[in-house]
Amino acid sequence: MLESANQYMGSMEEPSPETNYTKPLGIRFIEYIKRSNISYKTHQVIVLIVTFIAYASYHAARKTTSVVKSTLDPASDEVSLNSLPWRRRPFSWILGDGWAPFDGSDGTVLLGEIDVAFLAVYAIGMYFSGHLGDRINLRIFLTIGMVGTGVFTSLFGIGYWGSIHSFYYYLAVQMLAGLFQSTGWPSVVAVVGNWFGKKKRGLIMGIWNAHTSVGNITGSLVASALLQYGWGWSFVVPGLMIATIGLVVFLFLPVTPESVGVSEEDESDSPKKSGAEVTSPLLISSRAEVKDQPVGFIEAWKIPGVAPFALCLFFSKLVAYTFLYWLPFYISHTAIDGQYLSDAAAGNLSTLFDVGGVLGGILAGHISDRLDARAITAASFMYCAIPALFFYRSYGSISLTANVILMFITGMFVNGPYALITTAVSADLGTHSSLRGNSRALATVTAIIDGTGSVGAAIGPLLTGYISAKSWSAVFTMLMGAALIAGLLLTRLVVAEVTAKIEESRSRRGSTSRSQPAVIDV
Repeated sequence: MLESANQYMGSMEEPSPETNYTKPLGIRFIEYIKRSNISYKTHQVIVLIVTFIAYASYHAARKTTSVVKSTLDPASDEVSLNSLPWRRRPFSWILGDGWAPFDGSDGTVLLGEIDVAFLAVYAIGMYFSGHLGDRINLRIFLTIGMVGTGVFTSLFGIGYWGSIHSFYYYLAVQMLAGLFQSTGWPSVVAVVGNWFGKKKRGLIMGIWNAHTSVGNITGSLVASALLQYGWGWSFVVPGLMIATIGLVVFLFLPVTPESVGVSEEDESDSPKKSGAEVTSPLLISSRAEVKDQPVGFIEAWKIPGVAPFALCLFFSKLVAYTFLYWLPFYISHTAIDGQYLSDAAAGNLSTLFDVGGVLGGILAGHISDRLDARAITAASFMYCAIPALFFYRSYGSISLTANVILMFITGMFVNGPYALITTAVSADLGTHSSLRGNSRALATVTAIIDGTGSVGAAIGPLLTGYISAKSWSAVFTMLMGAALIAGLLLTRLVVAEVTAKIEESRSRRGSTSRSQPAVIDV
């Protein structure tokens, strides 16, 4: 018994040269405890859970800034230590409250500049992250990104206890946090793409993409709850969370089926029904047919559909990230039913936008699967976001109930196409037929699409910092214009999909009429 255990532990440390794979330590430990190998489907479950939690932690760390803004900015007062989370307060503040260097009349602009610096570095880093992600071990790459994100997120909060009041300190820390944050999205999409096939991809990834909203909600609730103990805790705790989860990723994330020595064909426990569809991995490794070389940056841009969807995401993320970074601030500075909410209450209330985003992502994925029309679905959601934004700005202040309902609907239409494009569409394009089966393109394509979108994500909050000082109505006009442009950019693809549907319908009717027997008059 002891000898067999030692042999198994030896196999954990030194994989056979014939297998040519190395399993994560956590996977090896589980197999050691079970005394048997983990199945392909179990690996899929592990991938979904680990990547879901990993990217949720990225967004939780990213969300804290928007919640703490109302405390740092001179145009809002500190949260009362005795106030309940949903307790309202009269609207009053004294210019100079907050935290230097954000305690001057230009505090809102400075916060906007920090946002754009973070997102600009994030967008630029995204392109390089995708390029690197297709060339190195994604598990190691993701772990480094998460631990680095945790360190620099925490360093922002350390400024509270260190009494740091230098604008350039917070600017530099946020820029470095943005650089490490850029490692997340290309990595998790590529890993999930390695394990899951095309069947119901939109629905599966729509559900999986709920990690974005779950992370935003978690970040809002954690940051809001910790504000009363000092705003520094609102950064340090999420920072420690993502660093810890990064270690979990290192221990348990299997990057590809080949890396852990499993394949779907090995699953012979349950025989397939005759004629049943076999779901092949989304990224097929066919080295016998194609030399599996990473796809170049320019070559990836030339893949049909990448450019229009990337530009659409530019404007879609401009809208989504303006809400991500400024919604709690907007709520706390807008009278709802004649009263103003506290900073913590505004942070909690803003989570309903992300709850709507979860439903929007799932609906967009499901509808696009049923219609087999990604562009039509994404464009339709963007057009619906325009009246949703108008009604939220015009009637959201009538009552708390109206604000909740309209915010939920707005979140559904704004985040729906954002989720669809960054998941299912990226996976579709990353495995486009023009790549001829190349399995090392998905991270690059994902980075191009989301990186371009992140440029818009940087511009939206920056413009909001300037425009909101004059008029929030002007901000919403900008957002409605961006949603319109996002939909229009997909016009060519929408027309192509509609044309294909019409041709398919005509072909179906033609084949039906030919199959009917001719009637002979006697």
